[in-house]
Amino acid sequence: MEDRKRDHIDLAFSSRLEGRHADKRFEYEPLFGTHSPAPLSYSFAGRTMRLPLWVSSMTGGTQRAGTINKNLAQACAEFGLGMGLGSCRILLDDHTHFQDFNVRPIMGDAAPLFANIGICQLETMLKEKRADELGELVDRLSADGLIIHINPLQEAFQPEGDRQERPANELLQDFIEQTRLKLIVKEVGQGFGKESLRHLMQLPLEAIEFAAMGGTNFSLVELNRSNAVAAEVFNPFIHVGHTAEDMTRMVNTLSEELPQERVKVKHLIISGGISSVLDGYYLTQLSKLPAFYGMGSAFLRHAMGDYEKLRVFVQKIEEGWHLANNFLRIKQP
Repeated sequence: MEDRKRDHIDLAFSSRLEGRHADKRFEYEPLFGTHSPAPLSYSFAGRTMRLPLWVSSMTGGTQRAGTINKNLAQACAEFGLGMGLGSCRILLDDHTHFQDFNVRPIMGDAAPLFANIGICQLETMLKEKRADELGELVDRLSADGLIIHINPLQEAFQPEGDRQERPANELLQDFIEQTRLKLIVKEVGQGFGKESLRHLMQLPLEAIEFAAMGGTNFSLVELNRSNAVAAEVFNPFIHVGHTAEDMTRMVNTLSEELPQERVKVKHLIISGGISSVLDGYYLTQLSKLPAFYGMGSAFLRHAMGDYEKLRVFVQKIEEGWHLANNFLRIKQP
């Protein structure tokens, strides 16, 4: 106790915080909670999660990516998180890197896992009448369904990028008519505008994942791989898009505008620029649709080496979620 009190004296002046730094999103209600975490349970795609936290799709196909995915899968198993794999395109024609993606044995059977391909690969497979192979991919990975990522700007800026011949809305509709797979549709760093969200909300999707502006922007990733002229000309495009909060509010508005029977999407995964527990808590509580929050780069920073570093990070996220759940209420707009 003497050491603690000495710390209090030594740190008192360096620990002052001005009122202008207050987080205006919350009411802090210290009278009504406890430090005892209540058991939580969330249902997604027929599986159960202990936290409403989604490991957003990142990487695969290299030895380093295999280590990252296995660490992430172990965290999903220990803490009850859901996970989206990075693009599984490489597995469609070559099984060499299968073990980099084969994380279900590590995750166990409780938590949800989704495979992932791009809209351009979906277009090719529909055109070649090979769409049934996507179901085989999901089965091979013991996944619960498939993420389709929509990335026209990324493909346009990628030096070796593909080109879409048909709009994504048509391709999604065609695939939905052919498959029984559970589907998530996501962007890759710039989010969706209101009319795209309106269309997606009326599709029978397990979730829309925002991948909004503010997180890793894969259009910028590709520009950074391009030549100087391409980077100069296309750089303004990376500033176009929508934030996670903007999109959450758009979905709230659309859920009121659309007849209830027309809203078929089951969940939102609010991702893109979610850098803290409080960001995730605020936006999931703000959402009028059942919502989870997703993080990518924050996990990536802690998943590259020893699992213990990642485990401590997720453990603190879990503690932070319970604190927010017990002592905070969001301010309604």
